[in-house]
Amino acid sequence: MKLAVKTLDNKAAGEITLEKSVFGIEVRDDILNQMVKYQRNKARSGNHKVKQRHEISGTGKKPHAQKGTGRARAGDKKRNIDRGGQTVFGPVVRDHSTELPKKVRQLALKTALSAKAAAGKLVIIDTATAKDHKTKPMAAALGKFEFASALIISGAEVDANFARATANLPRIDVLPSQGANVYDILRRDTLVLTKDAVNDITERLK
Repeated sequence: MKLAVKTLDNKAAGEITLEKSVFGIEVRDDILNQMVKYQRNKARSGNHKVKQRHEISGTGKKPHAQKGTGRARAGDKKRNIDRGGQTVFGPVVRDHSTELPKKVRQLALKTALSAKAAAGKLVIIDTATAKDHKTKPMAAALGKFEFASALIISGAEVDANFARATANLPRIDVLPSQGANVYDILRRDTLVLTKDAVNDITERLK
């Protein structure tokens, strides 16, 4: 499949042939759903925690006699029913990550790329570089594409000036080709790839 190549000023710069096995496969929502869950679970820090009974500050002395006071039995003041006591079944530090086979993860990335291509939301540009780090000229250049939101994937490395120039633009994300992932592709309306990114991603997934 062929797609037109644009410059950063939205001018014609030839065309490129995309690998059908990477950019033209069947779109499967179930695979995308599994991959997004996998990524979001892996991103959770899992450091939320409540104090268990042995961690509560306080004496272990029995507060009153077992019988004869008319009050309920109590062993100490760390019970969940006491003020300042433990929390029952509260969260503890743990790993939230889940497993997903490598082949499924690769298929998910191909599916996300194919979904953008099928929807007409894939744009190919020749390079993602900037002469300086100013945001205003970069905003003017990208404004010609009329992006609502976009993920721009460059080559192996992101140009420093380009990264700085786009840093303050709302709903514009920039990643190197190695950082291409399903969640970031799907969370933005348009996917913008440089020719280098197309080559890198194709080699990675072919």
